[in-house]
Amino acid sequence: MKILSLDSSADVGTVALCEDERLLAEMTVNTGNTHSESLLPTVEAVLKITGTDINDVDLFACSTGPGSFTGVRIGVATVKGIAYGKNKPCASISTLYALARNLRGFNGIICPVMNARRNQVYNALFMCKDSIITRLTPDRAISIEELDNELAEKNMPVYLCGDGYTITEKGFEKTKICSVPYRLRLASAYSVALCALEASNNGATVSDFELVPIYLRPSQAERERNERLGLNK
Repeated sequence: MKILSLDSSADVGTVALCEDERLLAEMTVNTGNTHSESLLPTVEAVLKITGTDINDVDLFACSTGPGSFTGVRIGVATVKGIAYGKNKPCASISTLYALARNLRGFNGIICPVMNARRNQVYNALFMCKDSIITRLTPDRAISIEELDNELAEKNMPVYLCGDGYTITEKGFEKTKICSVPYRLRLASAYSVALCALEASNNGATVSDFELVPIYLRPSQAERERNERLGLNK
């Protein structure tokens, strides 16, 4: 099964093409360019360098959130656009679960964190033992202080990843974290593809029409509008 996967939920944009678990190509862009400029050209480059026709792809996948509202929308729109009319399945992948897959070689608590502003992070906790990942919490928005208190009580090795790594590390007062190589902190489209393969094997794919962004809270524009209208009370 050929899987085309991508992640644009943070500053990094990443695209991969896999044959089941075998990685054929992966490109990651971390130059500060907007995803609207770089994501589709990166998809085209991955297909070209592997000599793959888009019609030969069997499964399309992307991270559907949480993360940057604009980035998530661009990623979902890109997959919906290239999958449209092909009658091929799509996989909606949690950004946090895909990040956790980056660290499947570590034993302990995997703690993906995405910067959610206002001293909060998007987060979920996972246990990893012998490369098997078990989800401990749902995806959520949580303050760094609350997360620090929760992890301090577990008394286990903790590994951070995601674009909230630095602010979370600086904000922790009780939790000691284990070192994680910089590359493994970043989104990986290969990890998205592995999650998509798992979803396909479990019958958990969707159509291109059903593929939608998943937000854990309203966007800043929506919050500001609600505040003006007094709807946040």
